[in-house]
Parts: sequence; C-alpha cells; structure tokens
Amino acid sequence: MARGLPSMASLAGLCQKLNRLKPLEDSTMETSLRRCLSTLDLTLLGVGGMVGSGLYVLTGAVAKDVAGPAVLLSFGVAAVASLLAALCYAEFGARVPRTGSAYLFTYVSMGELWAFLIGWNVLLEYIIGGAAVARAWSGYLDSMFSHSVRNFTETHVGSWQVPLLGHYPDFLAAGIILLASAFVSCGARVSSWLNHTFSAISLLVILFIVILGFILAQPHNWSAEEGGFAPFGFSGVMAGTASCFYAFVGFDVIAASSEEAQNPRRSVPLAIAISLAIAAGAYILVSTVLTLMVPWHSLDPDSALADAFYRRGYRWAGFIVAAGSICAMNTVLLSLLFSLPRIVYAMAADGLFFQVFARVHPRTQVPVAGTLAFGLLTAFLALLLDLESLVQFLSLGTLLAYTFVATSIIVLRFQKSSPPSSPGPASPGPLSKQHSSFSDHLQLVGTTHASLPEPGELQPALRPYLGFLDGYSPGAVVTWALGVMLASAITIGCVLVFGNSTLHLPHWGYILLLLLTSVVFLLSLLVLGAHQQQYREDLFQIPMVPLIPALSILLNICLMLKLSYLTWMRFSIWLLMGLAVYFGYGIRHSKENQRELPGPNSTHYVVFPRGSLEETVQAVQPPSQAPAQDPSHME
Repeated sequence: MARGLPSMASLAGLCQKLNRLKPLEDSTMETSLRRCLSTLDLTLLGVGGMVGSGLYVLTGAVAKDVAGPAVLLSFGVAAVASLLAALCYAEFGARVPRTGSAYLFTYVSMGELWAFLIGWNVLLEYIIGGAAVARAWSGYLDSMFSHSVRNFTETHVGSWQVPLLGHYPDFLAAGIILLASAFVSCGARVSSWLNHTFSAISLLVILFIVILGFILAQPHNWSAEEGGFAPFGFSGVMAGTASCFYAFVGFDVIAASSEEAQNPRRSVPLAIAISLAIAAGAYILVSTVLTLMVPWHSLDPDSALADAFYRRGYRWAGFIVAAGSICAMNTVLLSLLFSLPRIVYAMAADGLFFQVFARVHPRTQVPVAGTLAFGLLTAFLALLLDLESLVQFLSLGTLLAYTFVATSIIVLRFQKSSPPSSPGPASPGPLSKQHSSFSDHLQLVGTTHASLPEPGELQPALRPYLGFLDGYSPGAVVTWALGVMLASAITIGCVLVFGNSTLHLPHWGYILLLLLTSVVFLLSLLVLGAHQQQYREDLFQIPMVPLIPALSILLNICLMLKLSYLTWMRFSIWLLMGLAVYFGYGIRHSKENQRELPGPNSTHYVVFPRGSLEETVQAVQPPSQAPAQDPSHME
C-alpha cells in the first residue's frame, strides 16, 4: 500500500484526535475558507482561466505555422480531449468539495507521497503560468505604445545577454503581478468582482470580433489558390491539437475553488461544463473569422487579430481588440493567482508544507500569507526570467496532473462506497464540526447490504462466464487490470510517438506491436468494466467509466511523450527538489504521520452529511462497554 493510504486503525485514531482539536482551533486564527462563490462566479473563473492570452496569440501562431484554416478543427479536437479531463475534475469537485484540485484528488485515492508530487507540480504550473502571462501582458501593452517602456528600461537600467534571463528586467510585468496579488488577498468576493468585470469586457470584445469578422469574411481565403482549408493535412491538424490543448487548461481553477462554492455538488460540474463550452465556442469562432478575414499564410503570429483588422482598414477595431486582449490576460492572471495560494493552503493544512501558509485571515477568509509570498515569487520570476525556455513546464505538469486525476477516478469508482447520507439541510447542524486539513476528511468504508455486490467485486450477471475471476479478493483483479491498462497505455504512446522515428521499427513490426498493445489495453478495460462500481444518484458521475478516464490517460501520455527531452530533464530536477522538501519537512510534519493509534475496543465513523465539508465525528463503542453518552461530550 502506498504511503498515506488510510487504514481503519489510523482513521479511528484520527477521530479521537479531531475531538481534542476543537479548543485549539477556536483559539487560533480562522482556518476555513468562506463559501461565497455562486455558479456564475465559478463559471467566469473558468472562462477567465481559458479564454485569455491564448486567444490573441496562440490562434494566429497555430494557424500560420501548424494547421492553416484547419486550426478550428484543432481547437475542436482539443476541446473534446479537454472534456475528458474536465469530466474527471467535475466528478471529484462535486464528490470531494475541498480546495486543492489535483493534489486533493490524488491524496484521496493514491496517498500522500503521490499527492505531494502532483501538488508540487501544480505549484510550478501556476507560478510559471502567472509569470508568462504577466510578461505577455507587458509585451502586448508595450507594443501598443511603440515599445517605449522597453526602450526606457534598456536605456536607464540596462540589458543583458544571459541564458534563461530576459533581455531586460520587466518591471511592468512584476508590477501587474503584485497589484493582482494585492486584490486577490482582499477576499474571494473582490477577486470574483474583478474577474466578472474583465471577463464581461473580454466576452463582449470576442462577440464584436466574431460579428465584424463574419461581415468582413472572404471565403476565397480558404480556396485552393491560398493553400486550401488544411494545407498541412491531417498531421497538421493533430499537431495543432497538441498546441491548442493547452488553451483549455484553466478549468481546474473551478475545482481548486470548490471549497468556496455555495453549492459545490451542483455548481462545480455545471460551471466546468459551461465554461469549457464557452471557451471552445470562442476559440473555434474566432479562428474561423480570423482565417476568413485574411489569408492564413500572411498572419502576424504575435498579434494576429489586431493586425487582421488593421489590414482590412479597421484600425479603430484593432484598438478594441487590443483592449480586449489586455482584459483577457487580466482574467488569466487573476485565475492563476487565485488558485495558487489555495493549493499551497491545502498542502500546508495537511502538514506537507510550511504551516504559515495554512493560516486564513479572519476577516477576508483567504490564505493571505500564501497569496503574498507566492505573488512575490511569481513577480520575481516575471521580472528576471526569459520564460520561453521554461513554458513547456506548463504542458508537462498539467498533463501529468490530468493523468493522475483520471487514474484516481478509476481507483475511487471501484472502492467500497461510504454510508448513504441521511436527508437533511445542506448546512450542518449544531453537532457538526469543521476542519481545514484534507487528511481530516477521509471517510471510512461504509457497510453495504449483504445482498448487493460491493464495488470491486465481479458483477453477478457475469459470474457464470468469468467465474475464474471471482476467486480473488475484492479489488485485487481491479488493481492488476488498472496496472496493465496503464502499462499498455504507456506502450501504445511510445509506439505511436517513437515507433517510426526513434525505434526505427519495420512497418509490419510497428503494426503488430500497436495491435498487440491495443488488444491488451482493451482487454484490461473489459476486465475493469466487468466489476461492480460505486453509483451515487446524489452526485455527478462520469458516464462510461473506465472508458472515458482511460482515453484521457492515453491521450495525456501521448502528448507528454511528444515533449522534448530537455523538458523532461528540467522537470526531473523540479521533482527532485520536491522530494527533498517532502522528506526534509513534509514527512515529519504530516498529519497522516502524527496520528495516534486507537483503543482496542472502539470504532469510529466519519460521516459526510449530504456531501458538505463539515462532518459529524462520533465515537461508537460495543453495547456491552458503552457508557451513557452525555450530549455535551459530542461535537
């Protein structure tokens, strides 16, 4: 068993410890986040995280150099691929409505060490992403003023030619990060209001681009004389998909904010679906009108939309587009800086990171220390670094997180279900208690009816045909099938990516190996599908499990293998740094590692009333030994 997976004994000891923590929690700073975000707030956070700088920079670059007008197909395929990962996040966000996103989801299914590494990678994703967006924002604003800011800085401060460093210190990028961090530290409502404002302006500008773009459209630009609709063929569409996939990675900010959602069971899946649909529609429509307005091969990849309007004689429209790009980049920056301290907060609350980041300000109810500290770190990177050499960190870290979340869905779906929640109000009653650490929210396996098969057992209808699988303990076959599925997915990815180029396989060997690994992959899915799963009618659940998570895993692995070896080397160095932090600090301060063993005759249950964050902790003793319970002793 992986370290950090809870045992019955450790969970029972956890309940005893939680009952003694109440006075300490009441006497210190608040540790809970405020539930103040509606479905609209979460939706606009997701839209702001996805429809940002990629719309104004990525669209033109992919259209000109990779896919041509078929970039709209690339965005469509990328949206479908992102939907596979988004569904996994939606189920987890509704099922475990705590802050932490991929870190949290990995913790509940795979244990502490894997969760820390995923959380460590997500931190890098947000830090580098925030610095990159700030530099793009600075560059775009500077270009509107004929690069006067850059010229002033190089004249009065100086420039340098050092690897990994920018040509000059970008004080404008650092300043916008510090300003955004100050606003984010004022509370979730302030961040949400700012995001609403910038997102509304950005969506209005996109609507303006689409309407005026279709008016100015010239179908001749898709004709064979201009190179045709797909000048780079199918391979160009797929290569464009690999680039466009990263335009949709912002939806995880919704899952990271689920603890602050007013009704996470309903709002988290709904917000993820709506925001992804809006982002996909915006990218497809804008790329369509862009390639219809001007020939794809003449696009300016740095400012394609504004340049397209300039060339059609609508200079005033170019200024509107430039203003929309600034607002869109602001929403991305706010989304990243909003999510970053919440990941740190979740890790610190579990004892895996420094405890100062687990404190929540009593008035604003946001992790102010994490917001300001990591805001300063992001501003420092934006000030000095040339982020082009580091930007692929975003791709690898995101894809790895998506892979672990999809795997976690399969793991949890075949685990025993928790006790059914009793009817009651969404908010807990007076006997409930709040805790900030995710390790304080793990559930014990609940009892199931003897007549019903437990999750992980072979389905009764298939026992006459697959009886040889029924002799193993519940979950053993599922574990082996999941391992085989992951191994075959990695093999398929290696064959597809390296089969012809690096491995130099003959054509027949390439086809044979691909067929064999595909058959093993499908057989492992059939074995998983033959076993009983958890079904919760009161929660959003992904349809067609394990097929959809498995396809997400396979796609993510293929995209990760397409990244350069230098990216993997840099990523490995970052992982080694994370392991040093974990074994140097986290493993000694982990709440999972500090739990006491329970008494020999007591059993404890942790019950989630209607999926809310607050749980009732109750000690249950055998009837022969249980004394009369005084209600004052119950939380």
